[in-house]
Amino acid sequence: MSSPQSIQVPDALVVSYTKNGGEEERTWIARLPALVAELLDRWRLEPDGGIASGEASLVVPVRRADDTRAALKLQMPRDETTAALIGLRAWNGDGIVRLLDHDPESSAMLLERLDPSRTLASVEDDDVAMGTLGAIMGRLHSVPAPEGLRGLDEVARDMLASVPEAAAGLTDPADRLLVHGWASAVTELVVEPGDRMLHWDLHYGNVLAAEREPWLAIDPEPLVGDPGFDLWPALDTGWEELRATGDVRRVLQRRFDLLTEVLGLDRPRAAGWTLARLLQNTLWDIEDGRTSIDPSQTAVAEALLPRR
Repeated sequence: MSSPQSIQVPDALVVSYTKNGGEEERTWIARLPALVAELLDRWRLEPDGGIASGEASLVVPVRRADDTRAALKLQMPRDETTAALIGLRAWNGDGIVRLLDHDPESSAMLLERLDPSRTLASVEDDDVAMGTLGAIMGRLHSVPAPEGLRGLDEVARDMLASVPEAAAGLTDPADRLLVHGWASAVTELVVEPGDRMLHWDLHYGNVLAAEREPWLAIDPEPLVGDPGFDLWPALDTGWEELRATGDVRRVLQRRFDLLTEVLGLDRPRAAGWTLARLLQNTLWDIEDGRTSIDPSQTAVAEALLPRR
């Protein structure tokens, strides 16, 4: 029988839940070792490597009773966790990590094992990497969206409702003007929010090397909407390396061209929905206390301007 004492939760994950969370979060992280031990026994799993964690989840490499490799992923149950389960069931491994089993009570997932040491960022040719990401994104978008997922229309209307108060928190009048401009673009698009199942966070770090296919997506945050709303994480991926090129605008435009071509998107509409992502990111930043727009957001916005 697995022992909770043998489960070492990474300090960073403990801090994430105890420093920024309330009593519910602290209770969940405290009982996490016991939950892992319970699931290892129930699913007849053997630990098979070092425990890893992200900002909100714990991942335990395991082997199943038939000796196949898998990964046990645990995250505090939230709406996002439920959406991920819905999406993974619907995609059924088509371009994305396969869901092998799950526990309805804890929202724990047993996933096929991928190679976390090799992300799509390891591909040196950015055109090849972006083309690969775009092809995976297209496969994800092609699967009909199931019931139970949040819609982009609701997300967009919530954003628009918060713009007046949020924009007032920006110190630079030019930033306030930019936010209102992005909001105007969203207002024009929100009447046709789209019906595709989006990943919502597909960037190089969320595409891992696999055995079943060369590359598969992970960590979806499914949402139903227009494919253009899915582009920003890919455009912005590897921001520090992108800045080091000395020609951010050219790289961003090249990435946008590749993605819209691979996905067959209307360019002005895709650009508009990308501005919606910039608006969403900026609203989140303002909630966190920022008083200016992040330079990466303005760089993407400038790259989407029509060529002169």
